[in-house]
Amino acid sequence: MKRDIGKEILAGLEEIAAWKRGEKKLRTVELPMPKAADVKGIRGGLGLSQETFAGFLGVSVGTVRGWEQGRREPQGPARALLLVAARQPRAVRAAFLASLPAPKLKAFSVHRSAPQAKRAQTRPH
Repeated sequence: MKRDIGKEILAGLEEIAAWKRGEKKLRTVELPMPKAADVKGIRGGLGLSQETFAGFLGVSVGTVRGWEQGRREPQGPARALLLVAARQPRAVRAAFLASLPAPKLKAFSVHRSAPQAKRAQTRPH
């Protein structure tokens, strides 16, 4: 049976309206969010240095150190990414590796004498 996304959206909107009127109780789930005490273990599970981990999260190394030493608590998007890293470390590591720039290959040129270059041009391919 094919899903009717439009009907599912409308049913969801009706459910929200019923909840607002006090006619329905919605099921909620609370996720335990990572705390500063969890950061070192999460980073270790990814096998990343503090510097690399900080760069990947878009925070300073000082921020990562502050979390790991318990002086600061992760907030906002960093906390959400830490949750994903704690629950799905392979996926986060794969995303990290995919974000690295491709290694640059050194260009090289082949120097040929004039007669060699001429022969190479006239050879059938």
